[in-house]
Amino acid sequence: MNDNTIAAFRRGYRMQWEAAQQSHVVLYPEGMAKLNETAAAILELVDGKQDVAAIIATLDSRFPEAGGVGPDVKEFLQSAYEQKWIQFRDPA
Repeated sequence: MNDNTIAAFRRGYRMQWEAAQQSHVVLYPEGMAKLNETAAAILELVDGKQDVAAIIATLDSRFPEAGGVGPDVKEFLQSAYEQKWIQFRDPA
């Protein structure tokens, strides 16, 4: 993964608000994972169109008090990839 990498949910995976859980969740064929607010803020930007740099830029502008979220976002996206929630592709 680099700044130009595009992140997208894998087929059969999606994020949504789950009223029963009172949180966002990732739904997938084998079950679901409850997300904290930070994870949901990142994953809501994973649309298969934006690259990692654009996701980071959006979050940096949304949360300027954080002082730069790049390393944390990349770490989370890598973890989401390892969980098989998302996939990465190079830009077209």
